[in-house]
Amino acid sequence: MSGHSKWSTIKHKKAATDKKRAKIFTRLTKEIVIAAREGGGDVETNNRLRLVVDKAKQENMPKDNIERAIKRGTGELAGGDVEEIMYEGYGPHGVGLLIETVTDNRNRAVADLRHTLGKYGGSMAEAGSVAWQFTRKGYVAINQPVDEDEVFMAVADAGAEDIQFGEEMVEVYVDDLSLFQPVQRELEGLGLKLEEASLIYDPNNPLALDVEQAMQVLTLIEKLEELDDVQNIYNALDITDEVMAAMAESDD
Repeated sequence: MSGHSKWSTIKHKKAATDKKRAKIFTRLTKEIVIAAREGGGDVETNNRLRLVVDKAKQENMPKDNIERAIKRGTGELAGGDVEEIMYEGYGPHGVGLLIETVTDNRNRAVADLRHTLGKYGGSMAEAGSVAWQFTRKGYVAINQPVDEDEVFMAVADAGAEDIQFGEEMVEVYVDDLSLFQPVQRELEGLGLKLEEASLIYDPNNPLALDVEQAMQVLTLIEKLEELDDVQNIYNALDITDEVMAAMAESDD
């Protein structure tokens, strides 16, 4: 499995963990607040907001909760004073980590990160010391049967750089961010539902570790994801087939 596909692997493992912790509404609320604050409260014109609202509806988040979160983001209600902060760090065996947080208390967020990283074999890093290992890209995931030739031609013509067809997931990567929305529109024009469409940090050269070492990194990632302020974690770990199998066993 390529380094690219580890993104959906980690994301879906993360989603399952969030549900067990009953914290997914909190994370979705923060995403809605940020999306509405950046692009306005209209889901018809704010693509990021539309996608996160769709995600919230899939999770059966109450309509009132969604509307309040949008109003917090647009300033109609108090409570929208959260900020997005990206922290850099290292996991066990030198694996680079970018940790995306949304918080109303910067001091709490960094203290929690520092404690968890130190406890599970990682460390904080100075700004810029890890970020160069990643490239900002557009990412779209589709979780339904597709006509591979049709999808490939559509996204290639729209400007996508990479498309991967897996057993359960189609993943599309867009290097030129100005072409990200056109790629999304092409996919939606084919009648496909986008499981996810977001900007991610893709590792340039994922680090291959043996299964035991990789699981140490993944354990740290899971512990970081338990922190209330953490939204996403991007890592430079190469998820091999052997590591995938070990992850599946750990979920059983």
